Amino acid sequence: MAKYLLLIYGDEQRWDTETPAERAEKDAGHRAFNAAAGAAVLGGHELEPSATATTLRPTATDGPFLETKEALGGFYVLEAPDLDAALALAALLPELKSGHGGVEVRPIVDHG
Repeated sequence: MAKYLLLIYGDEQRWDTETPAERAEKDAGHRAFNAAAGAAVLGGHELEPSATATTLRPTATDGPFLETKEALGGFYVLEAPDLDAALALAALLPELKSGHGGVEVRPIVDHG
């Protein structure tokens, strides 16, 4: 089985203004995703805002390197038989219904 990284992107300003009901709906969507994916989910976490990030380059800088509208907000690591199966699971994530989010699905290199 292959492993895939699902990177969840969205507009941080919109995340910051979510109502409690919107946040609860999104959280329910993630619980539904986890239930549907089951043992395929190897891990995942919501991330702190991009303003808390430190980017290492020849010199360290605070915050994200590029000024972008979308920021990385969380991730999952999945194990799936193939890319189609990983994409089918990723399609269940609630960020795809938000109107401002996206999910990048990237295969993880297997050095084994």
